[in-house]
Amino acid sequence: MAQTPSLQEVLDVVEDLWPAYLAEDWDAVGLVAGRRDSPVRKIHFAVDPVSDVVNEACAAEADLLITHHPLLLRGVTSVEAGTFKGEVVHRLIESGCALLTTHTNGDSAVGGVNDVLCEILGLADTRPLAPTQTGLPEEGLGRIGSLPQGTTLGDFAATVFGVLPAVAGGVRVAGDRDAFIQKVALCGGAGDSLLNAAREAEADVFITADLRHHPASEAREAARGQRPYLIDVSHFASEWLWLPAAAQTLDRALLDRDFEVEIAVSGINTDPWDFVITPGH
Repeated sequence: MAQTPSLQEVLDVVEDLWPAYLAEDWDAVGLVAGRRDSPVRKIHFAVDPVSDVVNEACAAEADLLITHHPLLLRGVTSVEAGTFKGEVVHRLIESGCALLTTHTNGDSAVGGVNDVLCEILGLADTRPLAPTQTGLPEEGLGRIGSLPQGTTLGDFAATVFGVLPAVAGGVRVAGDRDAFIQKVALCGGAGDSLLNAAREAEADVFITADLRHHPASEAREAARGQRPYLIDVSHFASEWLWLPAAAQTLDRALLDRDFEVEIAVSGINTDPWDFVITPGH
């Protein structure tokens, strides 16, 4: 008969799936709030621990909220309820809902953010762009792989647009719309630190989020306007795609240990932009 796990027992399963040692040195992952001996009957997944998401999780009587992005990545000196982060902490504690962050460890792990993106885009023969120094060969930041059949940059960008959640910013592309591409590098979230790695791997195109002017411009100059072409997507959208897969993976792992938990994925769009104005509009 299935049992209700404690928070610690859920944390043990999460550590098996998305080990904390895979997190980058600057990151803040792990348990943010919650009692480890508390029972966990409902889990809520989301990208961002913003107020709307926390209120949704608490209203659903979730015992644990798992978010990709940290709440306390940068240090704070107070969590009084008059601040956004303080209010979130108070709401969680008062509602008995724990908060767990799975960030760059969720990016680097097998079956993490980048592997899910590869699967959705149909990439084969994938490997990390920046392999981890401490884990398995298939673990690390970013991925590079190949499309079974090549296509044009324009058509591929349209495919990328079609699989992502709809957000105001859409998809931006740097490169020849009619260029033939087959070798694809990607990094969910902000991946401009991997621009050189994508070029050295001889990718035809690199997909990531939050490409700023100077890194993107310098990458195009270094490539002399050629490959890798660039596809800039929403940070939120590129990482939200992982949530349903992560929820399913955690559910199966808990069931394997005879634990039964109700798991839900937030549908709230936490992309920070509301609308965009483009030429002709």
